Amino acid sequence: MEIHLDTVIRLMSVGASALLLMMILVGNVRRSLKIVVTGLLIGGAAYQINSSTFLKLDRAIELALDLISLSTPFWTWLFARILFERLTPNWFIGFLALVYIVGWYLANFIDPPKGVGFYLIHITSLLLVADLIYLSVSGLADDLVHRRRMVRIYLPILVGLQAGGILIYELWFGTTTNNLTVQIVNGSLIFALVLFGGLAFLKTDTSILIKNAENSSAPEKTSDLSASETVLNDKLMIAMENGQYRETGLTIQKLAKHLATPEHRLRALINQKLGHRNFSSFLNGHRISEAKEKLADRELVDLPILTIAMDLGYNSLAPFNRAFRAETGKTPSDFRRSAIDQN
Repeated sequence: MEIHLDTVIRLMSVGASALLLMMILVGNVRRSLKIVVTGLLIGGAAYQINSSTFLKLDRAIELALDLISLSTPFWTWLFARILFERLTPNWFIGFLALVYIVGWYLANFIDPPKGVGFYLIHITSLLLVADLIYLSVSGLADDLVHRRRMVRIYLPILVGLQAGGILIYELWFGTTTNNLTVQIVNGSLIFALVLFGGLAFLKTDTSILIKNAENSSAPEKTSDLSASETVLNDKLMIAMENGQYRETGLTIQKLAKHLATPEHRLRALINQKLGHRNFSSFLNGHRISEAKEKLADRELVDLPILTIAMDLGYNSLAPFNRAFRAETGKTPSDFRRSAIDQN
C-alpha cells in the first residue's frame, strides 16, 4: 500500500508539472519567467523520477536526471527573485550553474558517496533556500501587489519544508531512498509545490506575469477614482507635499496611521490606482525628485550627497545611490556634475 501511494503521488506530481508547463509555454508569460518556470518544473519532475526506488533506469539516464533534478533549488530561487523583482547579475547566475555542474561531476565520477561534490551541492542549495526565505519575508511589508504578497507567505513555507527539509535530512542521514516514509512526505510536498505554483500562475496579478510587464518601468497612473479614493488620494498628496516621505524608516503601516486610514485601502490606492507595485518605489519617486532638484541647485553644490540622502529619509548612502541610479541611470555625483555644467 505504501509503495502504491508513493508511486501515485510521484506520477500525479509529474503529470501536474507537465500540464502546468504546457500552460506556461503557450501562454503570454514574459520570457524571463517562462524560462525559469520551465527549468523549475522539469527539474522537479526529474527529481520525482530519479529519487524513486521503484523505477529501474539506465545509468546514463540516471545521470542526466540527476543533473537536471539537483538544479531544482536553483530554479526555485531564481523564480522567486524574478517574481519579486530583485535583479540578479548574470555572472552570479552563471557561477551558480557552474557550481552545480562541478558538484554533480564530482559526486558522480570522482568523490565517494558523501564527498566534496555532495556537500558542495547541498550547502549551495541550502544557501539559496535561505536567501529565498529571507527575500520573501523581508519584502512582504513593502510589496503592494496583494496576490504576490500571498506568494511571499506560502512559497517560503513550502520550499523550506520540502527543499530545506530534504537537504538537511540528506546532509545528516544520507540518501532518502532507505526511508519510504520520508520519500512519501517528500513527494507529497513536491506535489503541493506544483499545485501551489499552478495556483500562483493562474491567480497572480497579470501585470507581473505578462510579457508587457518586462518592459514597464514607470507606473501607470489612472484617474478612475471613487469618491472615497479621491479623498484618500488628496490626503496622500498633501502628506507628500508636506514632506512626509522624508521620514526615516517610513513604512506603509506608519503612513496609513498618519493618514488615519486602513492599511489595505492605502495599499490598494498606491498599487491599483497610482500604479506602484512596491511602497519603496512610491517613496523613491518623491525622494529622488527632490534629490535631483538639490543636486542641480548651484547654491547647494557643496552640500554633501550623504547629507542629501539622510535628509530625504535614507539610512545610509548606499540605498540612496541605488535608488537614484535606478531612477535616472546616473550616480548622484554624475547627475550633479552634468546638471551644474548645463546651468
